[in-house]
Amino acid sequence: MFYIVLLAMVAGFLALRLYSVLGKRTGHEQPLPKPADDRVPAAALPRTIDVTPEVREAAVRPIEGGAESGLRAIVSGEPGFDVPRFLEGSQAAYRMILEAFWRGDEKALADLVEPDVANAFGESIAARKEAGEVLENRLVSIERATIVGASLTGRDARITVRFDADIAAVTRNADGQVIAGSTSDAVETHDVWTFARTLKSSDPNWKLADTDEA
Repeated sequence: MFYIVLLAMVAGFLALRLYSVLGKRTGHEQPLPKPADDRVPAAALPRTIDVTPEVREAAVRPIEGGAESGLRAIVSGEPGFDVPRFLEGSQAAYRMILEAFWRGDEKALADLVEPDVANAFGESIAARKEAGEVLENRLVSIERATIVGASLTGRDARITVRFDADIAAVTRNADGQVIAGSTSDAVETHDVWTFARTLKSSDPNWKLADTDEA
């Protein structure tokens, strides 16, 4: 009996010691996590996307409405005709013809223009040489090339293109002095040129048939 009482006293003593340690708050306890259902959801942070909106410029249509029916007739008469390729070629021809005229190269012009235009260019070149004048012109850029007219008569096709370009033009006299134009400023130029060709002919080249200013 004595041992039973002694063991009971020891057990009670240990229980009191455990309570004195585990049953008190020291101020350093970590709070228990709440059940998932009781947690307050964290506020969602707004997402920012640093993307600069793309600015698209409206493309300038290279064909005016009045030229569409004529172009359709040309395409029908020669299915291999390609409008974008023609426009690229017309800009190359514009540059070559101007540069040949400025340097007075009548031989090069003969391969690029119709006889009537070649004669007119030749007369202007001759007058320039007689006056002892020299052109120092430069095509700075072609800003726009637009087909403004087209027609087909039989097999004879004609397409009119408006060129909006910047040209630096300088004219010197026999003494080398500048008598017209500027060596530093480019001038806006608006030319309307008509190119001609006989469809399904062996010569694939379009030649300049008429010139005018817009």
